[in-house]
Amino acid sequence: MPSTTPPEANHRIVIAGQAVAYQLKRSARRTIGLAIDHRGLRVGAPLRARQGDIEALIQQHGQWVLDKLAAWRDRPAATKLPIAEGTCLTILGSKLTLTVTPLGRARWQWQADRLHLWPTATVDAAQLLERALREKAREVFTQRLALHAPRLGVAPPPLRLSSARTRWGSCSHHGGISLNWRLLFMPLAVVDYVVCHELAHLREMNHSPRFWSVVEQLCPDWQVQRLALRQLARQIPHF
Repeated sequence: MPSTTPPEANHRIVIAGQAVAYQLKRSARRTIGLAIDHRGLRVGAPLRARQGDIEALIQQHGQWVLDKLAAWRDRPAATKLPIAEGTCLTILGSKLTLTVTPLGRARWQWQADRLHLWPTATVDAAQLLERALREKAREVFTQRLALHAPRLGVAPPPLRLSSARTRWGSCSHHGGISLNWRLLFMPLAVVDYVVCHELAHLREMNHSPRFWSVVEQLCPDWQVQRLALRQLARQIPHF
């Protein structure tokens, strides 16, 4: 069946004398929302929202929009992490040192604060590292879901690993939860916040005050951890 959701449309608005382009996407949502990422300003609006009301809201938050866009422009380009002998990563708040031995079949082995990689001609060290981290992420996320779900009175939901660049987790209407494997680069307290956030959607499939009260029930310091997530996200290595 073809989608009935209107496609995103390109628009422009002048804020404090600066022309700003933005993408507008209308959907069955109830409120107008603003978001800024590497793609620029993105606006979500209800299907019947008036264009004037949309742009009035953008103007109301004009300085925030300009500051965020400037921050993205000034953000240093991500440097690619070399995957080599002695490379250090921070995983779940602890230091992890890599050893790389190009010998034999492609495999990896976790050992205390070290991860041993054996790349080959067909599977390089970066590919092995991602596979190893995904394996660890599934193990850790499964444990955290098993820990926090009973506190909400629900069974641990099915888990899917995500590779999304701008989204840390999601909860489907069928009750399945997706978590970004790159959360492994965050401290465990931040991982727990994201896990609790998505579990709370099993009770409230929205971001209403009732939803946030459920999050606070599961993760009392959620505001601290959400801020840490936003700050640390800029430091995640690319390889």
